Amino acid sequence: MNAPANGNRNCAIVIGGSIAGLLAARVLAKHYKQVILVERDSFPAVGEHRRGVPQSRHTHGILGSGRNVLEALFPGISDQLVQAGAVPADIVRDIRWCLGGGYLSRFKSGLDGLCASRPLLEGAVRARVKSLPNVLLRENCQVQALIGTSDNSRVIGVKLGGEALSADLVVDAMGRGSRSPQWLDAMGYQKPKEDRVEVDLRYTTRHFRRSPQHSSDDAGIVIEPTLEGKRRGVMLAQEGNRWIVTLSGHFGNYAPPELRGFLDYAKSLPAPYIYNAIRDAEPIDEPVSARFPASVRHRYEHLQRFPGGYLVFGDAISSFNPTYGQGMSVAALQAMELNAALRKGSEELSYHFFARAAKVVDVPWSIAAGSDLRMPEATGQRSAMLKFTNWYIAKLHKAAHTDQALTFAFLNVANLLAPPSSLMHPHLMLRVLWGNWRREKARLRDADLQTIADA
Repeated sequence: MNAPANGNRNCAIVIGGSIAGLLAARVLAKHYKQVILVERDSFPAVGEHRRGVPQSRHTHGILGSGRNVLEALFPGISDQLVQAGAVPADIVRDIRWCLGGGYLSRFKSGLDGLCASRPLLEGAVRARVKSLPNVLLRENCQVQALIGTSDNSRVIGVKLGGEALSADLVVDAMGRGSRSPQWLDAMGYQKPKEDRVEVDLRYTTRHFRRSPQHSSDDAGIVIEPTLEGKRRGVMLAQEGNRWIVTLSGHFGNYAPPELRGFLDYAKSLPAPYIYNAIRDAEPIDEPVSARFPASVRHRYEHLQRFPGGYLVFGDAISSFNPTYGQGMSVAALQAMELNAALRKGSEELSYHFFARAAKVVDVPWSIAAGSDLRMPEATGQRSAMLKFTNWYIAKLHKAAHTDQALTFAFLNVANLLAPPSSLMHPHLMLRVLWGNWRREKARLRDADLQTIADA
């Protein structure tokens, strides 16, 4: 990342100061003489919640791919976060993954993640970006409109109330509240088509005191839902000796906020581990609840016309079911693709970036949307290939309860370090078939023994 500012690379503006906007600003600072990040909120101190990020009070984690990118963009930030209380975790050994009626085999894998609150992580990244000499952070500023050339062929700035800011590039990193489709329509451009999967997700989060007798050897527990129950639980260690616990459900299976109902909901999950950890733990603060109606993907890469000097980034391109924990890592991977596109030059930047960003989004979208479409109530396009994939992944999960190679392969994909197609390698498919054959053989043997015992 050493391309100098050149040509028409004097100033870039980033709209939105969340993780995605900060990562975009970090990359742009290598290519532009000045970067202005505009945020409508006030920036809090590191570790404090920002008003415009209601999700910050819920469970967050940085996947292996995201941690790798953060370390590349901000060398030493992992150690900095650990010193501030973040909990490092081998994603296979230290996280208990309950899928397919059991939990995946656990072993030292080298897939390293970080368990930290969103305010700590975002605050640390913001401090690093703020320290860059050519980056200016402007808070309490609301972008009202884009400024285009007379023929609207190019975006040349933004309007902030009565102020106009000029720029050679404007990047929309406003997240799910992006106004890019409306702004493009006002400039005479077609809105991007949407892919949408309705999931009717609601979730409630509580914090509990994390004491030695409760933590054992777990840094986190992930309990995936069954199709019948549609209830999921995630518990991760955080700074301050805390557990953060998020319980979620679909289509009416919602976790209540009051403590007794929250515990009862945890007890009803497909595995007991979260309930066992928190049933006697001290609740720390008040619960918070949220709703997520649908995963949405805007297909900017399919547009035939797009104004120069403008890009869309992060959740403004695609927002995923948050229970999969992919958003921050996807933004980090897009930041690397933005850097690669800028290195190619400024000509047709949007074409190059959107094509690259689409490839980044393909993987987590296939994971999140594909898994959600297992639920009959979810609305979205289901292909024969998707049905086969979901059947196969369910079989893989069962075989991975005792097969380390399958566990590693699956979590490598879940952490966006390998494509889903890697799970279809003939060697792995044979292990899946063999593992399920052994399970069925053992089940039949146990049934025969039970029949003899009952005779």
